[in-house]
Amino acid sequence: MIILVDMDDVLADFDGGFLAEWRKRFPDAFYIPLEERKEFYMRDEYPEELLPSMTELFTEKSFVSSLPEIPGGVKAVRTMKEKGHEVFICTSPMRQYSNCVAEKYEWVEKHLGFDWTTRLILSRDKTLIGGDILIDDKPEVTGIRKPSWEHVIFDKSYNRRIVNGKRITWNNWEEILSL
Repeated sequence: MIILVDMDDVLADFDGGFLAEWRKRFPDAFYIPLEERKEFYMRDEYPEELLPSMTELFTEKSFVSSLPEIPGGVKAVRTMKEKGHEVFICTSPMRQYSNCVAEKYEWVEKHLGFDWTTRLILSRDKTLIGGDILIDDKPEVTGIRKPSWEHVIFDKSYNRRIVNGKRITWNNWEEILSL
């Protein structure tokens, strides 16, 4: 089985890393606790006047490479691979990619090892990537093709309005995926 696993907010805690740094730098600024997020894109929930500061923070050097792990994710993808599945990290780079792309590779090497960097797929359109399963926190993954994979939603507060299909966490993934 070919299993595609999203990186941001599935393996790497992008939102948690952002919020921790945001609160540290701007302790009096508006923020939304992670469990209260309702929209996939932060830009859709935060006041427009904060967007330039937010973008500056998450596009700066070392932001992506220093993101903490989502607990259980690294162990889960290693276990999937050990069970004989072809596992790839399938992630979309930010539009301001200058630091993001290289740092995604750095993050994977740091948390999974150099060999896993050959299993990193970067694409703005995940429907172009073939596979059997895509584990992704995005509520709806769309693109120019009908995907070959089944979208399994990685549970987050902002995707709970989606009630159809499979939903996993790193605590229940083996049961839900029946691997």
